[in-house]
Amino acid sequence: MKPSRRKLLYAAVTVVLALGLAAMLRPRPTVVEPGRVGRGPLEVAIEEEGQTRIHPRYVVAAPVTGRLAQLELDPGDRVAAEAVVARLTPAPLDAREREQAEARIAAAEAAGREADARVAEAAAAATQAASTLARYRELAAAGQLTAEQLERATTEEQRAARSLDAAQARASAARFEVASARSALLDAGAGATVEVRAPFAGSVLRLHEDSERVVPAGAPILELGDPRDLEVVVEVLSTDAVAIPAGAAMTVDVGGGRRLAARVAEIEPAGFTKISPLGVEEQRVRVIGALDQPAAGVGDRFRIRARIVLWRGDDVLQAPAGAVFRAGEGWACYRIDGGRARWTPVAVGQRALEGIEIRAGLEAGALVVLYPGERLRDGARVRLAPGS
Repeated sequence: MKPSRRKLLYAAVTVVLALGLAAMLRPRPTVVEPGRVGRGPLEVAIEEEGQTRIHPRYVVAAPVTGRLAQLELDPGDRVAAEAVVARLTPAPLDAREREQAEARIAAAEAAGREADARVAEAAAAATQAASTLARYRELAAAGQLTAEQLERATTEEQRAARSLDAAQARASAARFEVASARSALLDAGAGATVEVRAPFAGSVLRLHEDSERVVPAGAPILELGDPRDLEVVVEVLSTDAVAIPAGAAMTVDVGGGRRLAARVAEIEPAGFTKISPLGVEEQRVRVIGALDQPAAGVGDRFRIRARIVLWRGDDVLQAPAGAVFRAGEGWACYRIDGGRARWTPVAVGQRALEGIEIRAGLEAGALVVLYPGERLRDGARVRLAPGS
């Protein structure tokens, strides 16, 4: 073999070996799971457990100290307004007990005046809400009001009407307390049987006493309420409560695959500290929801899970939540372009568990890397996971 050919052969072998070695040392593409940017509905919500409650509820108490006769009622029984729900044989009153009974009459009368004032206040608010709703309906018909504004006015009118009903029920109970306290004082002095009557029509929710025994004045006997006045109570983090809009939509899961529609009627003004199952102190606030329809079969203090909608958009450009991550003061993702991962800063808006609103940086149809690892770098070669 001539020297020139031998040199060419050696050179060729060297090139082949170099190429093979380069191919062996070349980093393999990182296998990634892709996600696609698209348009569609996006809903931001919080989910928390809670319970139902009947509100208002009234605790029927013993007006005087005496022997309580065995009750003839059971939980769930319906009672009419002013129906006899319990009977007591009062013990003789001494001077001190008589003074206490008279003081209870005075307290009941003061509570009655306060209840009447609240009724007047609630009636004025209900009238104002009804007037506002009528005006908003006219504006909506003329195309000068959004559907959301009309919906809020409708919710406010319904809330004001429920508040008026509750205030009237409390005023009725307060008037009954006055009459009961006066009657108890007279009957105790005469040694007759004291009849304890229901302040309003409702159902027996709970019996505090179900057997004959001596009870002190003020001891609870039973609780009354109207099952139609059912609402939901959810405890949410205070940082979430400030983001809940008035009249926000709620979905209440009562179990068995059954879900009820509701609206946020009230957010209590005071928070409280609660220890989480992990032992962390949390500041929470109670959110009260009003059901949009009767909840047949659902009773007082039933466990529920509520979903409160904070924001909703019908046509939102969004990326999967697992693709977008914090980058300093902003947000970024890895876009898949030509078999490589490209670091891409993005501007985000609303953030939900399933997706994040993209306001700038990506367009519909773009492929992005889901759950990128810390080793992934800008420009790295990537390969889509099998089946993706």
